[in-house]
Amino acid sequence: MRDLAGGFGYLLAGQRWVLGHGKWLGFGLLPGLVSLVLYAGALIGLGYGADDLTAWATPFADGWSSPWLGLFRGFLTALVFCLGLFLAVITFTAVTLLIGQPFYESLSEQVDRSEGGEVTGSGLSLWQELWIAARDSLRILGRVLLYGILLFALGFIPVIGQTVVPVLGFCVSGYFLTQELTSVALQRRRVDLRGQLALLRSRRMLVLGFGVPLVLAFLVPLVAVFLMPGAVAGATLMARDLMPEQEQAGEPAEGRAAEEPAGRQAEGQTGAPAHGPAGGGAAGSGPKSLSAW
Repeated sequence: MRDLAGGFGYLLAGQRWVLGHGKWLGFGLLPGLVSLVLYAGALIGLGYGADDLTAWATPFADGWSSPWLGLFRGFLTALVFCLGLFLAVITFTAVTLLIGQPFYESLSEQVDRSEGGEVTGSGLSLWQELWIAARDSLRILGRVLLYGILLFALGFIPVIGQTVVPVLGFCVSGYFLTQELTSVALQRRRVDLRGQLALLRSRRMLVLGFGVPLVLAFLVPLVAVFLMPGAVAGATLMARDLMPEQEQAGEPAEGRAAEEPAGRQAEGQTGAPAHGPAGGGAAGSGPKSLSAW
């Protein structure tokens, strides 16, 4: 439970950081506004076309009597729209990060700079960073689609499909949403996708504490746009504490990304990390932005 609270603490600390740096809040809103327009159009189109899509996919039910035909297709239409919304929540961050790569990279660097220590750099050009971000996002999207199809199928199971499956859907969404957000800081620290996932797996509850509330907030129209800058800032703070100290100093993480999380996992068994927001250590052991929480 402490890790769940700790993840939420990072989310709050990120929002607090951007509110205290108004210039960066406005700077980080631009990519989200562009993405919002694109996704709003797509979801409106899905809302108008979901009925026709369901009717086309279920010709075998054309002869069913009322009310079974309406109930069956209405249920499938709701599932289709929920699946579209699920994918929108997951891919919104990836698309927004691609559109706003220079914006969020600068914001993440500024968070690192404000927290002290050396600001690491990937040493890659903008186009290389965009290519890596797009490639990794497609890989993550493939995983999300697999989970989405599985959860969609499980949604037909009575009771479980209407209770457990939605909860699992939010957890999956929150997990991969956090991966997308932390990738801004971790890619700059030369941690590849495999290493990023290994770090997050070592602290699953911390990741869910950060990602699930954010997913729920993103369901509210326009909220995602205004929370994105703070989400990137909070994910950067989380990445700082997930990374070993020698890598924070600028040493490459390549080749050791899969080894380090084991140590972090052992540390996590006793509670939150020594530098985390939910830690039970001495006062002042956490990052400066989290001291208020």
